[in-house]
Amino acid sequence: MTSHRRPKQPSRTRVTVLTTAAAAAVALSANAADAAPGEKLGKDEVKAKVDKLYEQAEQATEKYNGAKEKQQKLQKEISAIQDSVARGQQELNKLREGLGSLATAQYRSGGIDASVQLFLSSDPDDFLDKASTLDQLSGQQVEALEKIQDKQRELVQERAEATEKLKDLAATRTELGEKKEEVQGKLAEARKLLNTLTAKEKAALDAEQQRADRSSTERVDIGHHAPASGRAGAAFSAAQSQLGKPYVRGATGPSSYDCSGLTSWAYAQAGVSIPRTSEAQSGIGTRLTRSQLQVGDLVFFFNDLHHVGLYAGNGQVLHAPRTGTVVRYESMDTIGGPFMFGVRV
Repeated sequence: MTSHRRPKQPSRTRVTVLTTAAAAAVALSANAADAAPGEKLGKDEVKAKVDKLYEQAEQATEKYNGAKEKQQKLQKEISAIQDSVARGQQELNKLREGLGSLATAQYRSGGIDASVQLFLSSDPDDFLDKASTLDQLSGQQVEALEKIQDKQRELVQERAEATEKLKDLAATRTELGEKKEEVQGKLAEARKLLNTLTAKEKAALDAEQQRADRSSTERVDIGHHAPASGRAGAAFSAAQSQLGKPYVRGATGPSSYDCSGLTSWAYAQAGVSIPRTSEAQSGIGTRLTRSQLQVGDLVFFFNDLHHVGLYAGNGQVLHAPRTGTVVRYESMDTIGGPFMFGVRV
């Protein structure tokens, strides 16, 4: 006789295990597909993407440098204003003490004038607005009150200025943090890409970079070009002495540099102070076309001017390129971004 019992249902635990196993199998299959040799990025593709990320990191670095410079400037300005306010308050206190002494002397000689009593118990601005009382004051008292009024107005203005600068400082600190995160994010993404390479591919890339660094730190022939000026020549010589030093974000020497850190350091060695960032450096001198360039001139690249170097003659630039490289010579045509213009300091 045939049994009509219902088939035994799998337990909930068994269903869960089977579902989990199936999901794991799908995941493994997907991972295998992702890791398929045909889909894996090759060494050259990884290098191209990493170079692009380094360029973006440098772009954010220049913005970071600008925000940092602005922060330092604001802190100095705020400190100066606060010192001025403190000195002004001391001066105001002395002026009030002087007026109090006048009142005391008046009391000893026959009582305090009603107008002086009014001042001592109210705001001097309100007091001076009551023109009918001015004829009751001595010339010395009027002068003292006017000085107090002027000093109070000055302090109010300085405190308002300090308040605005403090707001600006807070916004600048926020920008500084955002740019720092952006740079770190780009560098982390680049490291992640590099970690997809095999040990052999990484070694090959490192060897290529070392060969490029060695060949590009050798002295270039500047041809018939002469330094734009004694200062430009001195700056260029200083930069040459740093060939082979590593690129480090935010560095200004002497052990490492970023692009504008190198140019500002080099000109400082020539006794010339130029701004910290590439964007700011682009506006400090006479603009030049490529045909007008002379050795030592500043040269700017990319539409937003986030990269700068020193012209080395014969279409070469001496610069600190990006993360993973060193201070070196390079053709202006292989920087990775268009040449925009030069500047003679």
